Amino acid sequence: MTVVTFDAPGLGDRSYLISDGEVSVVVDAQRDPSAYLQEAEKLGVTIVAVLETHIHNDYVSGGLALARAAAATYVIPAGEAVEFVNECRALEGGETISVGELEIKAISTNGHTNHHLAYLVGMNVPRDDEQGGDQVVCTGGSLLVNATGRTDLLGDALAEQLARSQWRSVRHLLKTLTAETVILPTHGFGSFCSARLTPGAGPAGTVGQERSQNPAAVLDEEHFVAAVLDDLPPIPAYYRHMAPLNRKGATAPVFRPVEVLDFDGLETAVEVPRWIVDLRHKRAFAGAHLLGNLNIELGSNLATYLGWLVPWGSEIVLLAEHEAEVAEARRLISQIGWDDLYGVAFWPTDTIARSSVLTSGRVLSYPVASFSDLAVAWRAHGPSEMRVLDVRHRQEWKAGHIAGASNRPVQELAGSKSDLPTGQIWVHCAGGFRAALAASLLSSWGASPILVDDSWENALVSGLPMTEN
Repeated sequence: MTVVTFDAPGLGDRSYLISDGEVSVVVDAQRDPSAYLQEAEKLGVTIVAVLETHIHNDYVSGGLALARAAAATYVIPAGEAVEFVNECRALEGGETISVGELEIKAISTNGHTNHHLAYLVGMNVPRDDEQGGDQVVCTGGSLLVNATGRTDLLGDALAEQLARSQWRSVRHLLKTLTAETVILPTHGFGSFCSARLTPGAGPAGTVGQERSQNPAAVLDEEHFVAAVLDDLPPIPAYYRHMAPLNRKGATAPVFRPVEVLDFDGLETAVEVPRWIVDLRHKRAFAGAHLLGNLNIELGSNLATYLGWLVPWGSEIVLLAEHEAEVAEARRLISQIGWDDLYGVAFWPTDTIARSSVLTSGRVLSYPVASFSDLAVAWRAHGPSEMRVLDVRHRQEWKAGHIAGASNRPVQELAGSKSDLPTGQIWVHCAGGFRAALAASLLSSWGASPILVDDSWENALVSGLPMTEN
């Protein structure tokens, strides 16, 4: 049995292709089916089934599109209301299906959602090779690595009931599966679907490891429910649109040609207004950018923060330096169903130099600094004259922050224009990405940000005063 893992690091998700050497299944496919089809072709196997552990709230599933493209069976948990009932098989917990030499048992694991399945996958015939006895369990949003899936995404009214179901589901998995069973979760690698903020990387664990470290294993029911519902990570704004798209049945992404705007066109787009998302490196943006542009640096986090800050359905323009960057950005944001653009634009220096934009007062800049620079300024001017804005999430802030700083998570900034101080503001996060996004907003509002493009580990050794709360 072979397992191939597909990472969607910005979303904190993983999907899996599991094969017996001739046929394969895919679990919790991401939006674009091409990666799975290409991998199956490379391995010389046929995809015959596509499985969903649950209806996803954090990304647009590619399950139905992949099943159509591969002429495969599409499997979803029984009880889910979908618009494509004639194109799927609804599986109950306890049912078993065979795919070639793979045997797949559905296990009811309600908690993250009302109708959630884990899939125990192993070989259904004896094998002579050393991997013949291996089993894996695809746990979706139930049993995660050192965590569990959050239970509040269906609303606060159901959160406690689902938390109790989650505790029972995870304990059932840990009790009934062998210690060597490898856990293949969908969420938890930096995903906001996890009940706690977890590292964005790391290998999958085993049932044996989770028996001694998972909150559902080491806490009794009441303490687990209290813990899993306390101080939850924020919910990205676009999440509310994902499950409806998945219940409708998403198609594969289609990237239609869009207009390439000149800089006069960009100025017009800002005035309408439309959202101009500048994909350039945060330091390039700080050096020169158009008033009103939002800097979301191209990378794995693009989809999450574009979907979080830009109101759903808004017309957007992507601004980059090269066409390949636009193509990659479109691929990333299609993961959350954002296929259409108003336009694209490019930022070549020579065009800027000849453009009337330079004389329009709409090209701005701001300084970039380190935590060491901030510490020097802090000692020189004192805390009473310093304005430091920490745009990390509340959980990060409570674990430790600069004494005298204020906290406004970046996703809350869009509604904070009226109650933020004017003048010079040092803005930081844990690595620079979110701070750059925040600095671009502050710049568009007439403030004078100083972007701290640095790692939080450097703040801890900089001499800046630290506190917790």
